[in-house]
Amino acid sequence: MSETAEGPRGPLHGVRVLEFSLIFSAPFAGLQLADLGADVVKVEPPGGEPFRNLFAAVPQNAKIFQSVNRGKRSLELDLRKPEAREVVYRLLPEFDVVLINYRPGVAERLGLDYETLKAVRPDLIYAEISGFDPGGPYEQKPAADMIAQAYSGSIALNAKITDDGAPIWPPVVIADFPAGLSAAIALISALYHRERTGEGQRVSVSLLRSVLGMLCYYVNVEPVHDAYGRDPMLAELGRARAAGADYRGLIETREGSFRSGAPLTTYWRGYSASDGGLVMGAVTKENRDAIRGVLGIEGDPTDDPDYNQFAEESADIVEALQVRVAEIVRERTVAEWMERFDAVGAPVAPVIFPEDVPDHEEGARHFVELEHEITGPQRFVGPMFDLERTPTSIGGASPLPGDASDDVLADLGGYSAEEIAALREAGIVG
Repeated sequence: MSETAEGPRGPLHGVRVLEFSLIFSAPFAGLQLADLGADVVKVEPPGGEPFRNLFAAVPQNAKIFQSVNRGKRSLELDLRKPEAREVVYRLLPEFDVVLINYRPGVAERLGLDYETLKAVRPDLIYAEISGFDPGGPYEQKPAADMIAQAYSGSIALNAKITDDGAPIWPPVVIADFPAGLSAAIALISALYHRERTGEGQRVSVSLLRSVLGMLCYYVNVEPVHDAYGRDPMLAELGRARAAGADYRGLIETREGSFRSGAPLTTYWRGYSASDGGLVMGAVTKENRDAIRGVLGIEGDPTDDPDYNQFAEESADIVEALQVRVAEIVRERTVAEWMERFDAVGAPVAPVIFPEDVPDHEEGARHFVELEHEITGPQRFVGPMFDLERTPTSIGGASPLPGDASDDVLADLGGYSAEEIAALREAGIVG
């Protein structure tokens, strides 16, 4: 274990990351690396990236920006000017990793593509996050989380529709964040490879592939099981499309064709108590028995040895059982049910609103106290995991625009105070 006067160091202590990023995916990847001890320098245009002002009550310090950029340092460079690129090339030998998620073609136009930077540092590890896979037919298409979700099937899977029949995008960011995690895992793997061989490499991550990885069994094709679910559903969807069904009609067709007679579908879903929501997560018969015991349900055939979940009448049996459970759950409050379910160790949970999580007895354990220079004290979600010997930590709140410009240029680029002043006067450095 490597320690400093401040205590144990993170496993990526000594690794430097130069992050050219916007919005969510690359910032979230950089966040993971910073929590692991890397020195992450975020390159921003003069005045900071536009995302700083999204829903911002305090200019340049939006909560949404702070959430994915804490623990980093900010370097302001006007990359539209060739002189700024020369600054990057001068700094690059001191950095191990470049992380970028600019629009297709922007990195090449700015001279920040892998081939150009590899010529400056041959063992560079370079991670580029794109919307779609490089080299594919959609390589140049613009993308965002919602776009990737639409192409992946996750929006249709959500099955929510506005009053006028339009798709509703799930509020959880399930393309950008998995892409950021994928990039962080890939970068750490590439660092390990370089440690053993001395070789750098390019890492490619796409939003679409990342969200498909999260959907896995919903999109995977396996003919034996698909004969009971996917294939009949696709046939019904095909008939609906041929008949001119709109989006609402297609969603209703899909939902109607996917009537499952599986035992767990009664005890793997949400129900409404008299004052809030509950969810049940019983996968095993043992857990289902515990829930049935609390609810007082007898005569449930779905776990009998002879029960056939694929039989035509099985879906009707399950739907009737779900109605019965729903009626029972509505008779008591969430607290009353949780006392009973917890007493038998049943996998049941109250549905907590996100705004309540920081003050919840369990949720609060996952937050850390920070102090932001402008917005003051804050509680933010801490690192996503713990390491015993090389602990994760947060280096501080999110940076102000260009807060580390002088330090990075002087310490890593060897720039004198006069050179820095000249760069600032020319509008190259912020």
